[in-house]
Order: sequence, then structure tokens, then C-alpha cells
Amino acid sequence: MDLQRAFLAIVLSFFILIGYQYFFVKPVPQAEQAAIQTEQQASSVEGTQTKTPAAAPAQATNIPTVPVDPNAREISIDTPLYAAVVNEQGGGLQSFVLKKYRNTHDKDSGPMQLVTGQNPADLPVLFSLDNGAAVNLPVFHADTDSVNVAQPTDTASLAMSATTPEGVRIERSLTFRGDSYLVDITYTLVNTTDKALQVSPALSLANKPFEHTSKTSRYLFSGPAAYINKELVETKPKKLKDGPLVLQGQVSWTGYVDNYFMTSVAPTTDGAHSVTLQGSEAHVRSVISEGIASLASGESKTYSYTLYFGPKKLNVLKTYGYDLAEAVNFGWFDFLAKPMLWMLNFLHQFLGNYGFSIIFLTILIKLVFWPITQKGMKSMKNMQKLQPKIAKLKERFKDDPSKMNQEMMALYKTYKVNPLGGCLPMLIQIPFFFALYRVLMAAIELRHAPFMLWITDLSAPDRLMIGFDIPYLHGIPVLTLLMGASMYLQQKMTPTTADPSQAKIMQFLPIVFTFMFLNFASGLVLYWFVNNLLSILQQYLINRQVKA
Repeated sequence: MDLQRAFLAIVLSFFILIGYQYFFVKPVPQAEQAAIQTEQQASSVEGTQTKTPAAAPAQATNIPTVPVDPNAREISIDTPLYAAVVNEQGGGLQSFVLKKYRNTHDKDSGPMQLVTGQNPADLPVLFSLDNGAAVNLPVFHADTDSVNVAQPTDTASLAMSATTPEGVRIERSLTFRGDSYLVDITYTLVNTTDKALQVSPALSLANKPFEHTSKTSRYLFSGPAAYINKELVETKPKKLKDGPLVLQGQVSWTGYVDNYFMTSVAPTTDGAHSVTLQGSEAHVRSVISEGIASLASGESKTYSYTLYFGPKKLNVLKTYGYDLAEAVNFGWFDFLAKPMLWMLNFLHQFLGNYGFSIIFLTILIKLVFWPITQKGMKSMKNMQKLQPKIAKLKERFKDDPSKMNQEMMALYKTYKVNPLGGCLPMLIQIPFFFALYRVLMAAIELRHAPFMLWITDLSAPDRLMIGFDIPYLHGIPVLTLLMGASMYLQQKMTPTTADPSQAKIMQFLPIVFTFMFLNFASGLVLYWFVNNLLSILQQYLINRQVKA
């Protein structure tokens, strides 16, 4: 039983801390240049997701490039939340900068840039009539060379128009808001010829990995995602090397996400849609297809979309609708993690510091589970008191294991001790600990959020710089070392029924955990440190209450 308990403690601890990342979410490899194919016409067969053949029509070996039109202007957009640039050639976004977020924690790193494409055919938000092939880009003519939304309550529009060689006039309107990351886009197609035309309208998003860096985010998902048929579909970019992937059904939105930011488009026109994903780790292209449409002479059709280029902040996304909030996914225990994130933000409203918010949230969780933990710790203490009697039984019935087990069960019953009493409380708390662990690893609220003293970014590992470089560490992980010391003290105070050899093995756990936490977010280390201190306090009170 002792060996099983020790083994269970080790396994559960590793599961909580690193099991999810190392076994379910592989580190995102470095972006590599790879061939990307353009999409084929989406199949009309209904389904959740199907793979298209590798040899699709009109495929290309690389992202299509087009000669740059020197006469095409770059239209600047400026709002209180972001600054963007729209290229008249194709109408794609040349730049999209978030003013309230920095690329890295360095103050001179500049604001967060969500768009890194250069060629007009390699930009997000391209509308085409050839199902997203993006080879023949129309040159739009805008009604102005800049749009300025000065106040949060203001809105402004940009009108653009182009005519294709086939004679289809495309009238495009973009609406920007001062208090929102949402951009409304409408495309009206007008057949200016004297004959019927057949078109395949589609809007495409081209994305490369966002330029911000984080040691903790490399183990979390980054890539194309879509919310289809009321289900979040996240596709690892490396899976697209085998060919395009087609998703069909009720499309709420599609785009590119990582743990902090997202670029997405939501179709708002009634009718069926399909999403085609293609690319690699270096470059992903998502295409929303409207299907095949016929335009009679003089006839017009309108297609509308809503863009969201901004932070993956849950409370913001909920207010915007379009199921965008579903992009914030904390895994298996999402239903527990989101209330914890809400509580963290609620505490922040009063405390004004996410570090102190983490401390108070840890205390609240500890208080909720205090009675359960109390019973478990008492059970372990009582088990420790029975060890001399158990040792005598083992010696007395060493040749009769069946009889020994019967006598031990009778002993437990006599003294009202549950041999599993110390493990059950841990099992009950695992979902809550793991949910908070995920929140502290992935919540954008902690990105670049300062705590105190040397801890200026709760999403980054804690390091105290001492004037010279330390190999590998590059500073002293003070909080991590304190966490390891508190874990060692907690272990020394916790009663154990293990034999000396097992106890020696368990003594290495604080060292192992300290090394594991070296590159974890300091917000997560802070939580674990405070939780250890509270556990030490609780164990101290129990040790006084239950006399040895």
C-alpha cells in the first residue's frame, strides 16, 4: 500500500504539471519553408471534415506571387485600438498592429504585429471569384488614402471598387469602429456584361506564426482553427503537408490562433460555406468558399463577413459574439478553468495586480478544499500512528498474506482509518488544480503583467538579474527556488508510512519539481509556492491537533 501511494503521488504530480503538454501537445517546431498548394473546389458532400486529394486542380508549388502594381496605394487605417494598412492591389491587409500590446516584453520591441506577408497575393483578407486561387488579383480603387477613427465612439468606412477582366464589378466596403477589433466587410458583385457569368466567391486568410515569443507558449497550440458545427476544430499545421483539408458545415468563424492572439473571419451571409486549410508550419492559408454562383446580366449579389484581429481575451470575445469566445479553450477542464479566469479578473478589479490576484485566488481555492484536505491529512497522520501495529502484523503473518490482509482490514476498522483517505482528497482536487494550471499558462491577462520587484512578467519565467550572465538560467530563479524549498519543508512535515528506501526516493521530488519549474511561467510558480505555504500551515495545525 505504501509503495502504491508513493507511486500514485509521483504519477499524479507529473500528470498535473507536464503530462498535458509533453504527451498531448507537442512543442511547435521551428517554422520551415515548405510547398503550399492552392485549394480545389470544395466537395458538395456533407461532412465534418474531409481531405482533398493531393493532386488538386490548379495547384501551385508555392504561395502564389504576383507582380507588384506600382500604382496601387496603401490605405492607412488608424483607430484607438489598432493601426492597419490596406493594399489596393487585391485589397489585402498589408499590416495590422495592436496598439495596446507589445511584441515582446522589452519596452522598445514595438507594438504587436499580426500580419507579416509582403506580396499582395500573400496577404490576409483577399476576396476572389476563382475559389481562392488568388492568382489574378483585382486592383481596387479606394475613395480615400486614409481612414481615421479618432474616438472610441466613432465609426468610419472605406469604399473600394474594382472590375475583373471578365466584367464583374466588385464593390467593397469596410467599416471600422473605435472601440472594437471587429471589422465589417461587404462585397457586392455586379455583372456588367450582357451574358450570364459563373463565379466561385471566396475569402482567404494567409497567416504566418505571430512574431511574439514565449518559452511557455511553445507547448500550447498554435495554428489554424475554426468553429464549425458548434465544435472547435484545431488543426496542427504539420498535418496540412499531406494536402488541403476541407471542413464543411455551419461555419461560425475560421482563422489562425495561438495562446494569446487570433486572426479570424466570420461569414455573415446566409447559405452554406466550406473552409479549406492548406500550408505548413511556416505558412497557413484558410479559405471560406461561398460555392458556385450564377450572375445574370446586370444582376448583383452581396457577400458579407466580420473580421476579428486581436487578443484572445475571453471577456472581450464574449461581447463580440460570432462564437469567437470558443477560441479560448483550456482543454479537458475548460468548464472549470473559465470560472477561475473570471474570478482572477474579478479579483484584479479590486487589487489592480495579477500577482496578488493569484495569491488571493489560491487562498480561496485552498479554503474551499480545506475540509477535504483536513480529512486526508488526518487519515495519513493516523495511518502513521498505526505503523508499529502494522509492522507486527506483517512479521506475524509474513507466511500467510491472505490472513495478514484480513487482520490489517480489521485493524483499520477498529481504529476507523481509511487506508485510501490520504489519496482520495488529492484525486478530487486534481481537476481544479489542473484547470488553474492551464489558466495561468495560457491567459493573455498575465502576458507582460508585472507582479513586484524583479517579477515584471507573470507569463515568463522568473529571473533575478545579478549583473552577469548565468549559463542556461541567465539569472537567479528566486521564486522557483523558494517554491522548491517550501515543497521540501512540506514533505518533511507530512506524515509518511513509507519504508526508509521509499522515503529517500520521495526526497528527490522537490529537486525534480524545482528543475521542472525553471522555465514555467512565474504566475504558475507563484500559485504553487503559495499553495505549498498554505499546505504547510494546515499540516502544522493538524500535527498539533493529532498527537503522535
